[in-house]
Amino acid sequence: MEATFVSEQQTFYITTPIYYPSGKFHIGTAYTTVATDAIARYKRLKGFDVRFLTGMDEHGQKIQEKAQETGMHPQDYVNEIAEGAKKLWATMDISYNDFIQTTQKRHIDAVEKIFQKFLDNGDIYKGEYEGLYCVPCESYYTETQLVDGKCPDCGREVRKVKEESYFFNMKKYADRLLEYYENNLEFIEPESRKNEMINNFIKPGLEDLSVSRTSFDWGIKVPGDAKHVIYVWVDALSNYITALGYGSDNEELFNKYWPADVHVVGKDIVRFHTIYWPIFLMALDLPLPKKIFAHGFIMMKDGKMSKSKGNVVYPEMLIERYGLDATRYFLLRELPFGQDGVFSPESFVDRTNFDLANDLGNLLNRTVSMMNKYFDGVIPTDNLETTEFDTALKAHAENVRVKYEESMEKMQFSVVLSELWSLVSRTNKYIDETAPWVLAKEEADKPKLAAVMNNLAESLRHIAVMIQPFMTNAPKQIFEQLGFDEKLLAWDTIETFGNIIPQNIKVAEKGTPIFPRLDVEVEVEYIREQMKGSVKSVEEETPTVEAPQTEEITIDDFMKVDLRVATVLACEPVAKAKKLLKLQVDLGYEQRQVVSGIAEHYKPEELIGKKVVVVANLKPVTLRGELSQGMILAGSHDGVLTLATVDPKLANGAQVK
Repeated sequence: MEATFVSEQQTFYITTPIYYPSGKFHIGTAYTTVATDAIARYKRLKGFDVRFLTGMDEHGQKIQEKAQETGMHPQDYVNEIAEGAKKLWATMDISYNDFIQTTQKRHIDAVEKIFQKFLDNGDIYKGEYEGLYCVPCESYYTETQLVDGKCPDCGREVRKVKEESYFFNMKKYADRLLEYYENNLEFIEPESRKNEMINNFIKPGLEDLSVSRTSFDWGIKVPGDAKHVIYVWVDALSNYITALGYGSDNEELFNKYWPADVHVVGKDIVRFHTIYWPIFLMALDLPLPKKIFAHGFIMMKDGKMSKSKGNVVYPEMLIERYGLDATRYFLLRELPFGQDGVFSPESFVDRTNFDLANDLGNLLNRTVSMMNKYFDGVIPTDNLETTEFDTALKAHAENVRVKYEESMEKMQFSVVLSELWSLVSRTNKYIDETAPWVLAKEEADKPKLAAVMNNLAESLRHIAVMIQPFMTNAPKQIFEQLGFDEKLLAWDTIETFGNIIPQNIKVAEKGTPIFPRLDVEVEVEYIREQMKGSVKSVEEETPTVEAPQTEEITIDDFMKVDLRVATVLACEPVAKAKKLLKLQVDLGYEQRQVVSGIAEHYKPEELIGKKVVVVANLKPVTLRGELSQGMILAGSHDGVLTLATVDPKLANGAQVK
């Protein structure tokens, strides 16, 4: 593929967390990696010199115990998991540049130097630690932090541990870290994660961090004190710079790409990446990463994925049955990045049928078919006469590209794809508006018909260019059926609409469905069976509100309700639910998905851009398989429902009192 690059490319360094090799990777791990891959691919399309790092965190007590359970040496155990991970990432077409394993010599040598520098600077001292320790999370907790006597993060049993340890003086850097937060407002996203770190960990007072263990030996030894193993978070977090050659004889990559532009992490490891890692970098006198983006979890209708519940989904199964593009598309379209999202067999099949087969696939098939029927398979480029609908289509394509770029920079993947699919829908509507089958009846209308065919091909070209970060096969398949050269997939070719298609381009003789329609009942049952358990489809309807019996409340009761101003970013119907709309709203400090029973009163396109009032502290619920994180306020009179709105000047996130 050819693309236009600037003379000196701007660099872009993005990372996934390094994954813990505790077992086979499921769609939660795939979700993180696909999201990171989408940004990496987008930045390459925009002409950036991208460095994309992923890998595995291979030391620690948990790994040693896992390996012992299987009768394997820890190194053999992690190598086997690593090979499985690389195979999965190849299957998912992940475009990473480097895969680091923390058992590699390049990493071990650099971590030893990092630890020694901490010692030399007086950031580390030796003492004794006694506390409650969670092996899976590699973390200590106080009694008050436990939930029902168990780990607050994973819910497992904790152990009482007492051992000699080296400690890192975290208090020394606490004020400097807070100042960095204040001066770099986009450092942690969504913003709610930052507030959590400040209120729960920094303001109460940072405790010095135990950075070594003596209770096991699978890890990097402390320089000069071999009975101590370097704590997994010092070891693991350092991968982001050791993979670039920091601390080696060749720091060329480090000098070129550091600081990282984005660390993509799950919300469960925010504390380590936004408190420990910045402090370690401050101690090393190194620049901090520009952004930590913490996404939510993929949930099931019955809670978290769990083998005991029989609700674990593995990406290989989805890819083998439905294809890579459908799998990648679902993960980034259905689940609002930064928030928790719900996976269900029904939602996966519906997305594939409605968005991919009905909308995009059908648009391509109709276009190729009409091109063959009316112009002998050649895309017309001459003697074009504009129709009254052309300007609106072109304007929509331009508007989508601009909004796409804005949302992509914010990693709002669901919003990006919603915008892009509005162009798919608008192009399908353009066919209905122009009615090519009617134009074909009159020779005098042939120039208009030619313009319609040209615009359809051009619209599909724009769509193919913009889906490249998300799908790796469909763009090429669209181009093959339209007869385009891959050079027209370059990003700068969609800065304008039209006047770019070469002459005498011949489309395929017959359109081939790139997304075959699925039998809903058969495929839902298949996915459930593959999940090895019964996942009941809980169809939750919007609750019916009875005529209220007025009950007086106190001001204290009212103050418990957190009403916030928000802007609707995207909106679409909920499948198989006539009353429900699914809205993506911007609360200023974060984005959320809200499901509202207003479909009979508003069309989705009428809501985009509206300022609404959201009940922000309502407990999340699942409605027809869709996660709803709040409620949109509305009033009803004589059967007509109207949204409660506010002055457009009010900023998103402003509290309504």
